[in-house]
Amino acid sequence: MIKLIIGKKGSGKTKKLIETVNAAAKNSQGNVVCIEKGDALTFSVAREVRLIDIENYGVKGYDEYYAMLCGIAASNHDVTHIFGDATLKIGGGIDGLDKFFDRLKGSDEIEYVFTISCDENELPEAVLKIAEKM
Repeated sequence: MIKLIIGKKGSGKTKKLIETVNAAAKNSQGNVVCIEKGDALTFSVAREVRLIDIENYGVKGYDEYYAMLCGIAASNHDVTHIFGDATLKIGGGIDGLDKFFDRLKGSDEIEYVFTISCDENELPEAVLKIAEKM
Protein backbone atom coordinates (compact mmCIF):
# COMPACT_ATOMS: atom_id res chain seq x y z
CA MET A 1 0.00 0.00 0.00
CA ILE A 2 1.27 3.46 -0.91
CA LYS A 3 0.06 6.56 0.90
CA LEU A 4 0.92 10.18 0.17
CA ILE A 5 1.20 13.29 2.31
CA ILE A 6 0.76 16.05 -0.26
CA GLY A 7 1.19 19.80 0.10
CA LYS A 8 3.34 22.79 -0.69
CA LYS A 9 6.27 23.80 1.50
CA GLY A 10 5.04 24.98 4.90
CA SER A 11 1.75 23.05 4.75
CA GLY A 12 2.57 20.72 7.66
CA LYS A 13 3.73 17.64 5.73
CA THR A 14 6.76 17.04 7.94
CA LYS A 15 4.74 17.33 11.14
CA LYS A 16 2.20 14.82 9.81
CA LEU A 17 5.03 12.53 8.68
CA ILE A 18 6.64 12.60 12.13
CA GLU A 19 3.32 11.84 13.85
CA THR A 20 2.65 8.97 11.44
CA VAL A 21 6.18 7.53 11.79
CA ASN A 22 6.01 7.63 15.58
CA ALA A 23 2.54 6.03 15.63
CA ALA A 24 3.79 3.24 13.36
CA ALA A 25 6.83 2.69 15.60
CA LYS A 26 4.56 2.38 18.63
CA ASN A 27 2.08 -0.02 17.00
CA SER A 28 4.20 -2.06 14.58
CA GLN A 29 5.09 -5.67 15.33
CA GLY A 30 8.11 -5.27 13.03
CA ASN A 31 10.58 -2.62 11.93
CA VAL A 32 9.86 0.92 10.79
CA VAL A 33 12.22 2.74 8.41
CA CYS A 34 12.25 6.45 7.61
CA ILE A 35 14.27 7.85 4.73
CA GLU A 36 15.09 11.53 4.69
CA LYS A 37 17.29 13.90 2.70
CA GLY A 38 19.55 15.42 5.36
CA ASP A 39 19.24 14.91 9.08
CA ALA A 40 16.34 17.15 10.07
CA LEU A 41 14.29 14.33 11.64
CA THR A 42 17.00 12.92 13.92
CA PHE A 43 15.50 14.19 17.16
CA SER A 44 11.85 14.05 16.06
CA VAL A 45 11.26 10.37 15.36
CA ALA A 46 11.18 7.57 17.92
CA ARG A 47 14.53 5.93 18.57
CA GLU A 48 13.10 2.58 17.45
CA VAL A 49 12.81 3.88 13.89
CA ARG A 50 15.68 3.16 11.55
CA LEU A 51 16.42 6.63 10.18
CA ILE A 52 18.36 6.77 6.92
CA ASP A 53 19.89 9.90 5.41
CA ILE A 54 19.72 9.10 1.71
CA GLU A 55 22.46 11.65 1.00
CA ASN A 56 24.95 9.20 2.57
CA TYR A 57 24.28 6.74 -0.27
CA GLY A 58 24.40 8.94 -3.37
CA VAL A 59 20.90 7.92 -4.47
CA LYS A 60 19.62 10.03 -7.34
CA GLY A 61 16.53 9.35 -9.39
CA TYR A 62 13.59 7.02 -9.00
CA ASP A 63 15.38 3.93 -10.33
CA GLU A 64 18.09 4.18 -7.67
CA TYR A 65 15.51 5.04 -4.99
CA TYR A 66 13.48 1.97 -5.95
CA ALA A 67 16.60 -0.21 -5.78
CA MET A 68 17.40 1.11 -2.31
CA LEU A 69 13.87 0.41 -1.07
CA CYS A 70 14.06 -3.12 -2.47
CA GLY A 71 17.39 -3.62 -0.70
CA ILE A 72 15.92 -2.47 2.60
CA ALA A 73 12.94 -4.81 2.22
CA ALA A 74 15.11 -7.75 1.14
CA SER A 75 17.61 -7.32 3.96
CA ASN A 76 14.99 -7.45 6.69
CA HIS A 77 11.72 -9.33 6.24
CA ASP A 78 10.35 -7.73 9.42
CA VAL A 79 9.99 -4.26 7.84
CA THR A 80 6.34 -3.21 8.11
CA HIS A 81 6.57 0.47 7.16
CA ILE A 82 8.87 2.58 5.00
CA PHE A 83 8.46 6.34 5.11
CA GLY A 84 10.06 8.65 2.59
CA ASP A 85 10.48 12.40 3.01
CA ALA A 86 11.44 14.78 0.17
CA THR A 87 10.33 12.30 -2.50
CA LEU A 88 10.43 14.74 -5.42
CA LYS A 89 13.92 15.96 -4.46
CA ILE A 90 15.25 12.41 -4.26
CA GLY A 91 13.55 11.23 -7.44
CA GLY A 92 14.21 14.32 -9.49
CA GLY A 93 10.71 15.75 -9.88
CA ILE A 94 7.22 14.69 -10.87
CA ASP A 95 8.29 12.97 -14.11
CA GLY A 96 8.62 9.26 -13.42
CA LEU A 97 6.80 9.36 -10.08
CA ASP A 98 3.91 7.26 -11.42
CA LYS A 99 6.30 4.57 -12.71
CA PHE A 100 8.14 4.57 -9.36
CA PHE A 101 4.89 4.00 -7.45
CA ASP A 102 3.69 1.45 -10.00
CA ARG A 103 6.83 -0.62 -9.33
CA LEU A 104 6.32 -0.39 -5.55
CA LYS A 105 2.61 -1.17 -5.47
CA GLY A 106 3.12 -4.92 -5.77
CA SER A 107 4.59 -5.12 -2.28
CA ASP A 108 1.59 -5.69 -0.01
CA GLU A 109 3.67 -6.61 3.03
CA ILE A 110 5.07 -3.10 3.49
CA GLU A 111 3.13 0.12 3.93
CA TYR A 112 4.86 3.01 2.13
CA VAL A 113 4.20 6.64 3.03
CA PHE A 114 5.83 9.44 1.02
CA THR A 115 5.74 13.22 1.32
CA ILE A 116 5.14 15.06 -1.94
CA SER A 117 5.87 18.81 -2.07
CA CYS A 118 3.34 20.14 -4.55
CA ASP A 119 -0.36 20.79 -4.92
CA GLU A 120 -2.48 17.72 -5.51
CA ASN A 121 -3.65 19.10 -8.87
CA GLU A 122 -0.02 19.15 -10.08
CA LEU A 123 0.27 15.37 -9.80
CA PRO A 124 -0.45 13.12 -12.78
CA GLU A 125 -3.75 11.26 -12.51
CA ALA A 126 -1.83 7.98 -12.70
CA VAL A 127 -0.11 8.78 -9.37
CA LEU A 128 -3.42 9.39 -7.61
CA LYS A 129 -4.83 6.11 -8.98
CA ILE A 130 -1.90 4.13 -7.54
CA ALA A 131 -1.46 5.89 -4.21
CA GLU A 132 -3.89 6.89 -1.47
CA LYS A 133 -3.87 10.46 -0.18
CA MET A 134 -3.58 10.83 3.61
